[in-house]
Amino acid sequence: MPRTLSAWSEHHARVIIDAHAGREGPLLPILHALQEAFGHVPKPAISLLAETLNLSQAEVYGVVTFYHDFREAPAGRHVLNLCRGEACQSRGSEALAETCLAALDIDWHRTTQDGEFTVEPVYCLGLCSCGPSALLDGAPLAALDAGRLAAAIDEVRGL
Repeated sequence: MPRTLSAWSEHHARVIIDAHAGREGPLLPILHALQEAFGHVPKPAISLLAETLNLSQAEVYGVVTFYHDFREAPAGRHVLNLCRGEACQSRGSEALAETCLAALDIDWHRTTQDGEFTVEPVYCLGLCSCGPSALLDGAPLAALDAGRLAAAIDEVRGL
C-alpha cells in the first residue's frame, strides 16, 4: 500500500519533536517520526531538532547521514527493499537485484523517474530459508525470481 505523507510544515515538525523531546535518548525516535510523517528528514527539521535537544546541526546531520534508514529526500511512492544477506545471495539475490534495477532503470537508493519506486538494500529480513526475499511497501515477499518480483511490482502499479 502506498504511503500517505504530510507536506513539510514547521508546526507539524515541532509537534513531533516536542512529543518525543522529554524521552531518554530522543534523537533517533524523533528522526524516525519525522521520516514517517514527511517521507524523509527535511533539512529545516534538522535545525529545529538541534535547537530543541541542545545539539549542533552537524551532530544531528551526522546521525541522519550515518544511518541508512534515514533519507534526505523523499522516497518513491513504493519502496522495495531487496535482501542482500548471505543466505539470499546464496539463492540468487544478486542476479535478481541486477535484473530488477535494470528493469526499473535505477541504482540502489534511487527513485524511478516517475516517482513510483525506490529500491534499497537490506541485509537480512529473517526469511533466509525461502530467499531471495524482499519487502514491497513493508509486505514480505519470499522465494523470489525475476518473474515473481516483476509480477509483484506490476501488481502495485495496477497493471
